[in-house]
Amino acid sequence: MSSRNQYADPDADEANHTFDDDIEETYVEEDDVADVVGDGDDDDGEMNQEEGSSQQRGEVLLEDDSIQGFFLHKEPVFSKNENLAVSGGGDDRAYLWRLDTGDTVAELDKHDDSVSSVKFSNDGTLVASGGMDGKVNVYTVDNAKRCGPDEIQWINWHPKGNVLLAGSNDASLWMWSLPTGDFMNVFNGHAAPITCGQFTNSGRNIVSGSEDGSLIIWDPKTAAIVTQFTSDNERFHQEAITSLAIAKDDQTILTGSTDSTAKLVHINGTAVGLCSILPLAATGSVDGSLSIWDINSMRLRTTLKHDDSVNRIMWHEDSPLLTSVSMDCTVRTWDTRTGECVRTSRGHQEGIMEFAMTKDGKIAVTASDDGCCLVFSQQK
Repeated sequence: MSSRNQYADPDADEANHTFDDDIEETYVEEDDVADVVGDGDDDDGEMNQEEGSSQQRGEVLLEDDSIQGFFLHKEPVFSKNENLAVSGGGDDRAYLWRLDTGDTVAELDKHDDSVSSVKFSNDGTLVASGGMDGKVNVYTVDNAKRCGPDEIQWINWHPKGNVLLAGSNDASLWMWSLPTGDFMNVFNGHAAPITCGQFTNSGRNIVSGSEDGSLIIWDPKTAAIVTQFTSDNERFHQEAITSLAIAKDDQTILTGSTDSTAKLVHINGTAVGLCSILPLAATGSVDGSLSIWDINSMRLRTTLKHDDSVNRIMWHEDSPLLTSVSMDCTVRTWDTRTGECVRTSRGHQEGIMEFAMTKDGKIAVTASDDGCCLVFSQQK
């Protein structure tokens, strides 16, 4: 919704209007308007401001079918969120108001130049105004209290666009689009200051580390947590994470901590699977190893090997055969009783991320970072 011009000029160039030949053209003269609205004088001799301004401009009030309006701006910009709206304009001001009544909920802080953009956050809890003064102001919707990053710890740019990411001392991440300064998202999930963070190399995710020892992978579009590693896992960091690095393929993250350890984690998690006919379990690792475990004794039975990280594994139904896919671009089928690789299939130019098999295990369909899906026969 935006504020609209409620008036039209009857002296507008006739060429701008099109009439059907069979419709009679009707014009309203200014004198006739004066007869309808009067001479502009109230009983006490004072001119009604709205009527007077209409007469001075020679304008006629047109029919308006809108159910609500907000008319405090000139050159308005607008965004809505269910029952609320935010608007700003060339008057350097921004307002939060109700869609159903048009009542002002809050007048936001005045910019030093025209408000060029306003927008609610995806979850509707925050609202932002951006101005030609180069400032972006962010407020909570419930009380219109101004908020924003508290003591920026670091900033980082998106690898493929002018999007800026900032980590804050208040355990939040903030993201803006530049050069407009439009607020894009805020990320909440850590419990302590965010000490490091960056976009993945593809720009599809955000990774951040915190003083609380947690590592979070985010979806930048929705601000949702994709994967989270915390100190609740005894194998992970027990103290603050101070640095991180992301592998070129975006599959592996290396973290450093004040606990004097470095951890290597796989973004998609460890690949696991259970055999349906033998007491065997399998786990795939980022180092390319495929471990076969004896469930009864909880001991390692054998280690198989890809040339790069193992992304997914799947046992064949009612069979000791196991198929795995890897960042080494191969599909491999193993006989877990002997550790023999009975078949290796190639065709992808980049790492294989996902795959599915027919129930009988004879056909595998793969999806790769090269943008292709391929079909492979898994028969000996």
